[in-house]
Amino acid sequence: MVKTVTPDRVITEFDRALRTVFASARSVRPVPGDTQPEADLGASQRRHVVGLMRVNHCGEICAQALYQGQALTSRDPAVREALRSAADEETEHLAWTERRIEELGGRKSLFNPAWYVGSLTLGLLAGALGDKWSLGFLAETERQVEAHLDGHLLSLPEDDLRSRAIVDQMRLDEIQHAETAIRYGAAELPGLAKTAMKLMAKVMTGTAYRL
Repeated sequence: MVKTVTPDRVITEFDRALRTVFASARSVRPVPGDTQPEADLGASQRRHVVGLMRVNHCGEICAQALYQGQALTSRDPAVREALRSAADEETEHLAWTERRIEELGGRKSLFNPAWYVGSLTLGLLAGALGDKWSLGFLAETERQVEAHLDGHLLSLPEDDLRSRAIVDQMRLDEIQHAETAIRYGAAELPGLAKTAMKLMAKVMTGTAYRL
């Protein structure tokens, strides 16, 4: 049975949503690459790196909303705890990418509130289908994010060690999240669902890179 969502819980989650979208996130772990020197990037390189980091920051906004929606509708306390643990790490990713964007003189995506609402809706729907499908959605999301981060590592300037360290650690964390979802019983999603997720991600990343 789906757990009852109390008014206090709704208020708590609404507060979390506001902090995720509008407040600066904080990291418990040291920021990856923090001790590395700043690369001497040209103007076009800097714009490109800002675009990539904005995409990553936007992705973490979506991850927070997705986990929130799934946790609200999860039937299994152990699964809810795993989702919260993953969300904590995604909060650190938010902090890292936001800081890097600021270091490079960029700005976050203008559409972060819209991405959050859309991802929260997806999380609620995935959770309502049952934990195995919710976890399957999570595992596939993390696999696609891993592939997306692999692409960023190929695209980032070789001497931008600060950005590369952040993306590399994010990649390792996402791999662990996918493995956790599988360990808790994630179902394999149909091919059509995977394709739809890739198309949605393409729209989001293309928009966030520029805006």
